[in-house]
Formats: sequence, C-alpha cells, structure tokens
Amino acid sequence: MIRERAFEFGVEIVKLCRNFPRDPAGVAIISQLVRSATSIGANIEEAQDAMSRADFLKCMNISLKEARESRYWLRVIKESGLGSVIRLENLMSEIEQIVKILTKIVKTTKEKMVVKSRDSKCGS
Repeated sequence: MIRERAFEFGVEIVKLCRNFPRDPAGVAIISQLVRSATSIGANIEEAQDAMSRADFLKCMNISLKEARESRYWLRVIKESGLGSVIRLENLMSEIEQIVKILTKIVKTTKEKMVVKSRDSKCGS
C-alpha cells in the first residue's frame, strides 16, 4: 500500500540523515531531504480525506513532486559520498518505485476525471 511505503520511506530517510555531518552542506541537504521525503506520506494521508477527485489529484501531485525531489537529493548524497552506498541504493530503489506508483495514480485519476467530465456533458 502506497501510504505505508511512503511512511516507511520517510522514517528511513530520517534515520539515514541522523548520521550525516553537521557542516553547512550536510545541514542543508538534511533539511531539504527530510522535508521532501516526509511530505510524500503526509500528502498521501491528506489525499485520503479529499473533498473531491480534484482535491485528491492535487494532493497526489504534490506527493509525486516531493518524491521526485527526494530522488534528486538522494542522488546528490550518493555522488557527494555523504552516505552509505548500500543503504542509498536501497532507498533510491524504493523512491523509484514510489515515483512509479504515484505517477500511475495521478495518470489514472486524470483519466477518470476526463471520462467523468465527458459523461456529464453528454446528457446536457
């Protein structure tokens, strides 16, 4: 389930960042990565109580953007040598899967909105 995967990903990112150096680069990256990684799950949770399909789509789009941003920061960490390569590979693999799932959810939701819109206009 995407909600649980996003939550677990956020927790793993927090754990990873606890070991980073507290120099200016480390602090900046930690701040950005923790914010984006935990925002993925927070927006998915918010989407569960959406008032409309459009509201749901907005929340899921934000989650997707945050997932892509998290992927970026993980790449920066990997290339700069800040984190354990094995741990980073696992997290990068997981964020790729989360991005794919969220992309599919957003695409499917958009398609359903188009179909519903067309169906409601046919009877007018």
